[in-house]
Amino acid sequence: MSDSSSHLTNSSEPQPSKSDNYHHFNKWFLMSIAISILMVVSINFVVDPYGIYKTPNFLGINHVKPKKQFNDRLYKTIDIQQIKPLVVFLGSSRTKQGLDPNHPALSNDQPVYNLALDGANPYEMLRYLQHTIKNQPDLKEVIVGIDFFMFNELLGNQAGFEESRLEKTYLIPGDIMNSLFSIDTLEVSKETVLASLREFNKDEYYGKNGFLPHRKYKDGQTKSRFKNSINVYYEFHHKYKFSDKYFDDFQKIVNLCREKKIKLIVFISPTHATDLEAIRSTGEWQTFETWKRKVVQVIPVWDFSGYSTITTESIKDVMKNYADNSHYTQPVGDLLLNRILAYKENEVPADFGVLVTKENIESHLAKIRANREEWVKNHKDELELVQTLEKKFVENTNKNARHGQQ
Repeated sequence: MSDSSSHLTNSSEPQPSKSDNYHHFNKWFLMSIAISILMVVSINFVVDPYGIYKTPNFLGINHVKPKKQFNDRLYKTIDIQQIKPLVVFLGSSRTKQGLDPNHPALSNDQPVYNLALDGANPYEMLRYLQHTIKNQPDLKEVIVGIDFFMFNELLGNQAGFEESRLEKTYLIPGDIMNSLFSIDTLEVSKETVLASLREFNKDEYYGKNGFLPHRKYKDGQTKSRFKNSINVYYEFHHKYKFSDKYFDDFQKIVNLCREKKIKLIVFISPTHATDLEAIRSTGEWQTFETWKRKVVQVIPVWDFSGYSTITTESIKDVMKNYADNSHYTQPVGDLLLNRILAYKENEVPADFGVLVTKENIESHLAKIRANREEWVKNHKDELELVQTLEKKFVENTNKNARHGQQ
C-alpha cells in the first residue's frame, strides 16, 4: 500500500515542460553571450590598442601600441577633442616623423600637436584643420608641410579617413563599436599585450602628442630603406597627374587661416636629393617647378627641398639626416623649426631653407638647377641608383601588362 502511495505521489509531481527547458537554455545562452561581449569590451578598453580611451599604460600589458601609428586618422581625431591644441602641424608622414611639438621655440605656445597623417592629401588636411577649429576656436598657429606627391590626382583619401567623425566634439558611435566590440580590435589588443611583454624598454609616451619619429633609423638598414622608398614613389606616382582640386583645397587652408586670423607657416619638406631625382626620372620636373610657382602665388613658402648640406648627405647604412629618402629625422626637423620660427638660426646650415615668394621664385628655381648639376658630379652612384630603379620599375610594369593581356 505504501509503495503504491509513494508511486502515485511521485508521478503526480509536475515535470519540466519543453518550454521550460528552452527558457533555461535561452537564459544561459544569452548570459554567455553577454559575458563574452563584456569580456571583449573590457579587454579592448583596458588595453586601448589605439590610444583613444587614455587608459593608463601598464608596463608589460599595453605600454607598447604597435598598431597605433597606422590608425592616426582615428586616434588623432580624438586627441584633438581632448587636448584642444593652440598650435598644430599638418602634413604627411614626413612631418609626422620629423617635427617635434616639444621644440623649445614653441614652449610658450603649448599645447602643440602634430596632426600630420600618413599619405595625406590637401583635402584630408583641410578637413582635419576644420575639425581642430571646431574643437579649439582659439587656435593660434598652423605649420603645414606640403609635398609634391600630395597634389597627385591619383592619391585618394587614405584608409581610415572617415568624414562622419570630423568636426565632432565627441567619439562617434561607430568608432565606439569598432574600438570596443570588435573581434578585430581584440586581435590588435592581443598584439599589443605580446609586444609589451617583448619590449620593456620602449617609451610608453611614444606618439602622445602626435609625434611618431622613426625609431630604427640607426639600425644599419638605411640603404635598403632608400631603395624601397624610391620604389614606393614609382609605384604610386610614376603616372603623376596634377590635381587642380587638391590645389583648391590647399588654397582653402590658406583662406581659412586668414579668415580666422590664425598664423600660417607653409614649408616644402626636406626630402633627400634622390627623391628629387625620382621626380625628374619620371619626367615631372617641369610639373614640380610649376607647382612651386603656383604655391607662392597663394602664400610665401619655406623651401627645404633642393640640394643643400642636409639633403645631399651620402647614402650609408646609418645616416644622421634620413631614415629613407623620403623621411627626415628629428634633428633635421629641429633645424627646420629653428629656421621657420627664427630660433637659434646660427645653428642652421646657411643653405638649408629659403623663404620663396613671387619675387624670387625664378632665381630660386634656377639656383636649384645649378646645385643639381654640382650634385650630379659628386654623386654619380646615387644618380645611377635612382635611374636603375626607375628602369627596372618600367620593365616590370610593361612585363606585367603583357602578361595581363595574354
